[in-house]
Formats: sequence, structure tokens, C-alpha cells
Amino acid sequence: MLGRGLLVLSLLASTGVAWAASGSETLPIASRQIDAFKVGSSQTRFGQLEFIGGLEMTSPNALFGAVSAIRFRTDGSSFVAVMDTGHWLEGAVTRDADGRLSGLTDLTATPMADRSGAVGLEKWKVDSEGLALREGEVIVSYEQAHRIDIYPDPALAGSRPIGSLPLQFPKTELRNNGGLETVAISPKDGPLGGAAVTVSERSVDQADNLLAGIVDGPMKGAFAVVRTEPYAVTDGAFLPDGDLLLLERRFNFASGLGMRIRRIPGASIQPGAVVDGDVILEADMGYQIDNMEGLDVVTGPNGDVRIIVVSDDNHSILERNLMLEFRLIK
Repeated sequence: MLGRGLLVLSLLASTGVAWAASGSETLPIASRQIDAFKVGSSQTRFGQLEFIGGLEMTSPNALFGAVSAIRFRTDGSSFVAVMDTGHWLEGAVTRDADGRLSGLTDLTATPMADRSGAVGLEKWKVDSEGLALREGEVIVSYEQAHRIDIYPDPALAGSRPIGSLPLQFPKTELRNNGGLETVAISPKDGPLGGAAVTVSERSVDQADNLLAGIVDGPMKGAFAVVRTEPYAVTDGAFLPDGDLLLLERRFNFASGLGMRIRRIPGASIQPGAVVDGDVILEADMGYQIDNMEGLDVVTGPNGDVRIIVVSDDNHSILERNLMLEFRLIK
């Protein structure tokens, strides 16, 4: 979730109740290609990343927006996302002749159901923030009503949770608007053996480090991530080599929005550890960013590693729905 300061400015921000819907809706989408990441510049190399292209997306359907996490399937084009209004968002990206993002297709939104099958719930009950895919499971982390629920895949639309993952730190330590923003699946052949990992947005331990945990697998346990003001973690995903990328966002009225991506060495993630890593990308309002909340790692057509980030517009006319794609330069 975006900090309270910018929410004050969001004329159409959520009123605290999830959008009600009885079933899936098809969402028409208009997309404008973004050719340059840095405004007014032809530069493509930014730290360890090369900008490939991006999209700014709009829809006449007011349901579209508030995307807080996204995960691509193995084909590299179809995806599952969650909106923090308590909706699944499914669709696929299209590409132009040069392989750059050109639009979205087959986009549908479906309300999430709770364990009783109810939909259209109050926002605090379905404030979905993190998302991961793992062999027949879609794993979602929620803040406010803090939990990590498991849904069946691919029949997730309309399905109830079929289980939950245990937290490795006290739930009472999580802030309502700074809880479980990230859930990511580690590589099977890595030291964590395909375990799920969660990192909080702003909830901290006594040393002011972010609460985090390996929530299942042989190495399950709590660890911590070094917190750097004014940034807050909004998502994360593992690279094929086992390193963890964390997407972080900052906001204040003086300098506006900013984002960065931090690379946490995978070997450092273990119970009891306090982890940190190098910043591989940092951007402010001089770049094509907004309230960046979702990140995924995708294998490109030539086997290269792509990083795709998306924004959450909070259903506000002051914010944009963006999707940006980068190539990792090793």
C-alpha cells in the first residue's frame, strides 16, 4: 500500500470496501508504449539493468487498477496478478515486432473468495499484497488481516483457500499498513529448496530491521532485512541463481516518488540472519515510474533474465498503471 501522504491526494482512492462483483469481468485495456525509461533521454543502461520497454495502461472499466503483485507463467506472456481490492487479474502481454511490450490481452478480473466462499468483502479482509506461483498453488500474502493463503492453480478464479503457510515471527508485530508485502518462491535447486519467503513492508524487529521469514521447507525460520529509510519493500522475486530481488518505494512531498531494486545474495538468507544487498537500480520522478508495487523475474526468448515491474494506481486520477521491462546484465 502507498503511504498515507499520497493517499490524501488520491481523489479516487479506495473507500475501504472491496469492489463487489458476482463473477469474472472482461476488462478492455488501452496501452501506450513507453520507449524511454529516463524522461527526455535515449539512455537504455541503468546500473545492472537495460531498459527494454514499457506500457502505460488505462481502461474504461473502473475495476482495473490497484495492482499490487504480478507473476508470469512459464510461457513468459500469460500472468496472474492480484489487486489490493481483493481481485484476481489474469491475462497476457503482447509484443511488437521488436519484442517490446505492446499491450495486454484476454484480461479478466475475478473477486477473491474467503474460506466460506464469500466475495465482495471489506477491504481489510482481502488486502492482497504479495503473490507467488508454485506447482499447483497460488500463494497470496495479505496485510491488515495478516496471513499467507494457498489457492489451487490453475482453477484459482472463484476458489476458496485450500490452506495457509505459517509465519515465522509473531503476527502481532506486523503493522496494519506495512505487513506482508512480499512472498516469493526460491529456486528448487538452491539452498532453500523451493521454499516460500516473505518480507514485510515496514514492520520491524527491535533492531529496526524488516521482519522476514522462510515460511516452509527444511530451513524455515525468521530472518531480517536491513531497512533503509525512506524506502519500504513492496515486492520481491528470486533470480535463477538464487539471489532475491526486492522492489522498494519511497515517497515524501518534497521529493515525490522514488523506487529502487536491491539484490540480496541468496546464500545469506537463513534463519537468524540479517541480510542486505547492493542496489542495482534507483529512479525518481525524472524517470517513468509511479507507485511501483509489483516485480517478477521472467526468462526471455533467448534465455536472458528479464525483470518486469508494475505500479498500483490506487484507483486515483493522479497515478498511472505502468508495466516496465528490463534485461539483467550480469
